[in-house]
Parts: sequence; C-alpha cells; structure tokens
Amino acid sequence: MDKKILEAFEKSNALQTGHFVLTSGRHSDKYMQCAQVFQYPKYSNLLSEALVDKIKHLEIDVVVGPAMGGLIFGFNVAQKLGVKSIFAERVEKKMTFKRGFTIKPGEKVLIVEDVITTGGSVKEVMEVVEGLGGEVVAVGCAVDRTAGKDVGYEFYSLYEMDIKSYEPHNCPMCKEKMPTTKPGSTGKK
Repeated sequence: MDKKILEAFEKSNALQTGHFVLTSGRHSDKYMQCAQVFQYPKYSNLLSEALVDKIKHLEIDVVVGPAMGGLIFGFNVAQKLGVKSIFAERVEKKMTFKRGFTIKPGEKVLIVEDVITTGGSVKEVMEVVEGLGGEVVAVGCAVDRTAGKDVGYEFYSLYEMDIKSYEPHNCPMCKEKMPTTKPGSTGKK
C-alpha cells in the first residue's frame, strides 16, 4: 500500500522539491502539499480507504478535521465510516468550532489531519473536543512527519516522511542562492 500512496503523492504533485521557507521559518528542499492530492477523488478515496482499514476496529461517532488540512480528508474518512464529519477552525489564533458544529458529551472522536509534524493543531482540536465532553479515541493522518516523536495519543498514519529542514543561516539552498518559495497559500517570496 505504501507504494500506491507514494505514487498518489508524486502523481498529484503533493510531494514537491525546491527551496521552501516553512511556517516555522526553517528551510527545506522538500515540501508536502497534501491539498494537491486531495483535489483528485481517486487519490482521496485511496487515502481514506487506507486510513479506514487501519482504524476500523475503533468505535467512532464523529470525525473532526482541523481546517484547512483535515477538511477534505476528514470528510472522506467519515463518509467511509458512515459517521458525522465536522471541522475546527481558527478564530483569533485559537482553534474552535463554528457554524453550529459541536461535540456531544461522550461522543467518540477521530481527529484526521493531512500532515502532522509537531501535532500542535491536533492538540488544540483535542482540547476543544475534550472541553465539550467528547472522547478522542485516536488521530489519523496521511503524512507523519513527527520523526517518531511521541505525540501523546493513539496515532495512525499512511506515510512516514522525515524531511530535513535547516535554520536559514545553515541552509545549503541559501548558500547556492536558490530562490525561495513559501508553500501553502502564501506564494513565492
């Protein structure tokens, strides 16, 4: 299955190479832009089915995805599980539910994200879910960039990726004067 998943990332241009300035400010020669893979239903279905295969033994009432990365993937996973799908979003730098979304006390929740590096957004969503009385049973993602760090919850991923990153003063691409790109919605630097 890993081969098909990697193929989906490559064919959709989700796995990119270049000189990237990451959100953290660090630089990298690779970037995973999962939005690229989720624009294709056949790849989204492949990834969703693969995650459902890994978590089908769990009791889940609702799937929550942090916006934006977990929105499409979370919906597709929920659809395959036959459960409700909602998403959390940032309001004034704090993750919350809007649009009438909520979690009922005792509901069993799967949090789904596209890429997890530090787990920060997922932990914020967990706090919102638990604050409403929900029970987070697990977290699933398409791409695990945690490099084996314990992120503090039952964790299922489809593809592990250790992408090297550099402080700008130690960046080999900067030393070669390669132009930088800020991935995501921010465009070129």
